[in-house]
Amino acid sequence: MRWWSAANFVSNAGTWMQLTVQNLLVLHLTGSAAATGLSISVQAAPALFVSLFGGAAVDRWPRKLTVTVSQALLGAVAFTTALLVALDRIDLTALLVLAAVTGVVATVDGPACALLGNDLVPVEDVPSAIGVGALVHSAGRLAGTGLAGITVGFFGTAAAYAANGLSFLFVASVVPLLRPVAGTAVARPAAKVRAVPARAELTVREGLAFFARRPRLVALAGITGISSVFGRNYSLTLAVLVAGPLAGGAGTFGTVSSVLAVGGILGAVLGARLRRPSVRTVGLLAAAGGLLQVVAGLAPSVAVLLVLVLPMAVVESVSDTAGTAVLQTDPPPHLRGRVLGVWSSVGTVWSLGGPPLLGLLMEWAGARGALVAGGLIVAGSIGAGLLVRRRGGLAPVKPAVARHRDVTGPEARHLDVTGREALGTAA
Repeated sequence: MRWWSAANFVSNAGTWMQLTVQNLLVLHLTGSAAATGLSISVQAAPALFVSLFGGAAVDRWPRKLTVTVSQALLGAVAFTTALLVALDRIDLTALLVLAAVTGVVATVDGPACALLGNDLVPVEDVPSAIGVGALVHSAGRLAGTGLAGITVGFFGTAAAYAANGLSFLFVASVVPLLRPVAGTAVARPAAKVRAVPARAELTVREGLAFFARRPRLVALAGITGISSVFGRNYSLTLAVLVAGPLAGGAGTFGTVSSVLAVGGILGAVLGARLRRPSVRTVGLLAAAGGLLQVVAGLAPSVAVLLVLVLPMAVVESVSDTAGTAVLQTDPPPHLRGRVLGVWSSVGTVWSLGGPPLLGLLMEWAGARGALVAGGLIVAGSIGAGLLVRRRGGLAPVKPAVARHRDVTGPEARHLDVTGREALGTAA
């Protein structure tokens, strides 16, 4: 677990080094903000169309081999970009092609790394491990963005890409050192693990059908989608609020961003203490975040906003940890890759469609109005959903993991070598 956490920290730091300089590189090549946005969309687009197939591949292929190969491929892409930049042979077309390749590989790498990481802890510690993964991700992000400026200043833009390539190779080198916890599906001898029967083919349709028939996953998707569109685009809404009604500058927003980062780390620590997260927990936390957002939209000064931003970030981080634990423990082992693939596709819709919708809302209602209206939409929608559930509209469903015991014989058809819950993704 310590090796895996170290690998994820290095990988996330390398990824954020590259992301920090990539936008500047596109601006340098084209002088166009629209081209910068296009490069981001090109890398995200494969998750919308290919994630379903990537998840099916993860369910079919050996986990450790899949992670090693995918990390090596991502490293090769990063090194290729570094070489082109160093030789001054890079252009927008090459960057877009490389970004698209990265996005395609990531549709397999993401769920594979997540599911591999979970085999390192007992099932009862999965929520805590997810919190640790969130903490490592936040720390890697802070380190990567800080190192990016130093690296580019001393060694140039190509060095940031090369550093990211080395981070992927580090993850690939750590994988052989990982040992699953005794009793997990991966740790059991092959003779005691029966393969998924022929009638349960590893198809994309099976993953979609499971997700659609699972009320708690559909509810989780609804809560996360509404929160993502109307409640969590703080880099956009708070930036406009600080620059507009609160008359702050870039330094002021930098302070707000730092407080958000600190809140995210604190939330990850608190989230690591969760033992039995549920969709209800996720909903209540998201609704609380929506109400805090309403108050933040009415903040009369930057000082008041800073006081509110910290609990907003904490609540968001704990809610994310609880939601991730539910998502990654609910499906049976042989379906978890495909369920994560479905989730990735749905999440891409939110990430691509949310900012434009929120932008329109801000055009219509202003920064304060967008924060207040968005928070009310989040809290009101979740409250209505909880009320419907209490009245019997949605029957509670126990997590699927509770039904999968360490057995052999006919009952072992549910126990595949695909591992257990997802811990976190090596970026």
